[in-house]
Amino acid sequence: MTPMSQIKDHMDVVGSDGMHVGTVDHMEGQDRIKLARSDRDAGSQHHYIPMGWVDHVDDRVHLTMTAKDAKAQWH
Repeated sequence: MTPMSQIKDHMDVVGSDGMHVGTVDHMEGQDRIKLARSDRDAGSQHHYIPMGWVDHVDDRVHLTMTAKDAKAQWH
């Protein structure tokens, strides 16, 4: 499990296919990432990614699913 402390504001979030999903606004509670509504893919809305979707974190947040699948399921 990836520690929440590794996820920082303004990090890029990418799918398992390497495609852009969004940009971290901040952590919301203990178990989800709030994405910035100003991101080019956000449609001027905040979206939320559950921590369970996170595969690993390096200089970006990498998800366990493709960008297309994440965008179809985000909250």
